Amino acid sequence: MLGWEFPPFISGGLGTACYGLTRAMDQLGMEIMFVLPKMVESKYATHVKLLTPGSHKSSSSVKFDELKNVKFRALSSTLQAYTTPDSYLQRIEETLRLKQNLLGGSFSSASQLFMSRDYGSDMYTEVHRYAALAAELAGDEQFDVVHAHDWMTYPAGIAVAAIGGKPLVVHVHSTEFDRSGEHVNQMIYDIEREGMHRADKVIAVSHYTRNIIISRYGVSGDKVEVVYNGVERIGQWSMDETVIDKDEKIVLFLGRITMQKGPEYFLQAAKKVLEVMDNVKFVMAGSGDMMHQAIEMAAGLGIGQKVLFTGFLHGEDVQKIYKMADLYVMPSVSEPFGIAPLEALDNDVPVIISKQSGVSEVLMHALKVDFWDVNEIANKIVAVLKYPPLQMTLRSHGNFEVRRLRWKDAAARCGKIYEEMLIPV
Repeated sequence: MLGWEFPPFISGGLGTACYGLTRAMDQLGMEIMFVLPKMVESKYATHVKLLTPGSHKSSSSVKFDELKNVKFRALSSTLQAYTTPDSYLQRIEETLRLKQNLLGGSFSSASQLFMSRDYGSDMYTEVHRYAALAAELAGDEQFDVVHAHDWMTYPAGIAVAAIGGKPLVVHVHSTEFDRSGEHVNQMIYDIEREGMHRADKVIAVSHYTRNIIISRYGVSGDKVEVVYNGVERIGQWSMDETVIDKDEKIVLFLGRITMQKGPEYFLQAAKKVLEVMDNVKFVMAGSGDMMHQAIEMAAGLGIGQKVLFTGFLHGEDVQKIYKMADLYVMPSVSEPFGIAPLEALDNDVPVIISKQSGVSEVLMHALKVDFWDVNEIANKIVAVLKYPPLQMTLRSHGNFEVRRLRWKDAAARCGKIYEEMLIPV
């Protein structure tokens, strides 16, 4: 299995999905080697066996008493989740400066640094360098199926499958059309398209995404299977655990602050809500390339004092913010699935989600809106906050509903797809 983020180093739903899926696969007895650009610290790896890069021996300090069907391999790479070609270039330039300082300028030029093969000079080169490293690693391993998550690992998946003569599954958690709208990066689109066409099976996280794969990438429908994401149950909590002043209602946006997630629609709806209700605070938890734009927009709308920006939240802080929230809103412009609404419901928080999301296919007890309809978003926010019976109904039914969405079912579905590919024709 090839991925490029995994807890605790996560910046979006992909890391959460990879964790939930591999953990459930482990419990079903599947043996997995998970390859990614960065090693996971042992204290976070509850269900994995760590191997040092370039070695088949387990790290001597790491031993797990529970699940042992998953092995980790890290490849030295600068790839990171949700990276764009421009941000990749900035990080490389920073790395170059640091190396030159550390080495006292012993490299006469940047090109000599790149020749050291520590990383590629641009994102496209790095994706293919990563593929070559993965293929080299796979030469010494035994496996039946190659499973690649999202576009950065598709070239690696193609290379590994070719070397081993094994079937390839590509898992589409997001497409370039979700991330960039109609202004797609042609390089990324081409990599995605080749990965989907070269794969034996394509797994989409929703029918919404499956339709994009078929219509925008020209992939045959009989090759694309839908496997819904699940949610990791965290159990119940009590309001006694947290000291929160409940005089003010809290409406939560939790996700990357990027075009895809629709932060501007959240703020425009907030403005309309505050015109009829004063005791509401809007919390934007996350980071992204629209962060400064969103802060300026809140100020420009005259609601700056009513909007809190927390930045990116980790682990326990995510649970705390859910505990504070009276309502979760996901106004995504294009959302292949959307794990956060499931997490909100698991924390007894009612949700409003955009109709342009995969998760709207599986949640019946959620209020659904078109992402662009800020009047309707505002009306629904006011309805939930003003009418406790509606809030209670959404909360109780939604929490019950989310219990049906288990990673174990997603893992079993993937296992069935693997088996079908392995049956001789």
